[in-house]
Amino acid sequence: MSTKTTITKRLLRYVAIVLLLVILGGCIYLNGLLPIITGYAAKNLASAVFVSHREAKDVEALDLNFSFIRFASNKVDFENKTVTSRFLWGKSTAAYREDYGVTLLRGTTADKLREQRFPSGVLNETQVPLPVGDSAITESLAPIAKAFVSERAYHGHPFAFMVLHKGGVVAEAYDEGIGPDTKLLSWSMAKSFANALVGMMVKDSLLDIHAPMDIPEWQGDGRKAITLHDLMQMQSGLAWNEDYGARSDVNIMLHSERDMGLFALSKPLEYEPGTHWLYSSGSTNIVMRYLRSRFPSDEAFLRYMHSRLFAPLGIVGPVFEQDMSGTPVASSYLYATAKDFARFGQMYLDDGCVGSERILPQGWVDYTRASASDSSDHYGALFWLNGNGKFPDVPRDMYYCDGHDGQDIFIFPSHEVVVVILGYSPKPDNLIDFNALLSDILSITSR
Repeated sequence: MSTKTTITKRLLRYVAIVLLLVILGGCIYLNGLLPIITGYAAKNLASAVFVSHREAKDVEALDLNFSFIRFASNKVDFENKTVTSRFLWGKSTAAYREDYGVTLLRGTTADKLREQRFPSGVLNETQVPLPVGDSAITESLAPIAKAFVSERAYHGHPFAFMVLHKGGVVAEAYDEGIGPDTKLLSWSMAKSFANALVGMMVKDSLLDIHAPMDIPEWQGDGRKAITLHDLMQMQSGLAWNEDYGARSDVNIMLHSERDMGLFALSKPLEYEPGTHWLYSSGSTNIVMRYLRSRFPSDEAFLRYMHSRLFAPLGIVGPVFEQDMSGTPVASSYLYATAKDFARFGQMYLDDGCVGSERILPQGWVDYTRASASDSSDHYGALFWLNGNGKFPDVPRDMYYCDGHDGQDIFIFPSHEVVVVILGYSPKPDNLIDFNALLSDILSITSR
């Protein structure tokens, strides 16, 4: 055998080994992505069908029609109220429970999950209609509502649109198949509801947001200095990856973990608490897990949340979905109507009051709107700010709750306006032109 032939065979052997390693590495990486791909499809389709009562085919065509998610094969079981999604060798199942919404199953079955007897905490609240606003403004805003929702003139795919002016409804519109009673997904707007719950507990002298948290896992290292204030301002210093396009921390937390708050609080410290801004959905789940721990029982915690937050606002039957440990997923999974979200925004516009009743402590809204030290004036305490002029044609005093894919509550103190937008606005190819839409609304309400 010639030297040239020997070298060629060795080279081919090395190439084959390299290719095998690449294929093996790709399979390992893909295996890690499969729970995210199938978990996202199963969880979001189940919630849309069983909580929002949308048609499965519409959800698959719009909400799930992206990346590898579009290739998942989904089966909706209406009898057992589950959705199972498959892609390649991966499979995930999500199960619906009355009052709790949908939970993605990890390491258990739907029957075993339903054996968990967390109290709902739901009260028999009475729905109070929102006041009707100025009819002249309503008439002037009607073309904008139609252009936005029906004609998609501002892009995106809006499901619901509402404008309050001085506490009254001056615009309201819904996409086909969506109505005033449809509970829609908050995504990260849920973080702002966690802000309200913390505020109420501060008002009741149950919390000190500036005191180190007594989390056992943190007591042996620098994490013991982290406060609720640090977590709410996204300046905890904990390591975190919020990239939704890969096997990131947020995707692992939402689609693979049984206890989301525990997963997030287990992250190491990268920066001194209070010094470095880093957006983290995990931070809010740590907050909610901690709040739950401050009550003697789940019943006490859930009843507090409903009696002190939802009932005074007139929010009837919200669905705050839980992880498998029983903690509401405050980073992402609150379902409520457009009017419910509007009521929430109006409470902040009214300095934390509902009518004559003070819900949040005096000064809490000002605290919420104060810029986190390292955020460059674009983030407060679980609320976003317009202090950096992200929306250049609207006032800098505007602050807002912002959720994935275009769920927003915009609050304008200087104009006494609240704008609610719910729907689907994939980034960046069909992003809603919020700046133009909000500017057009304010040009009418300020007349």
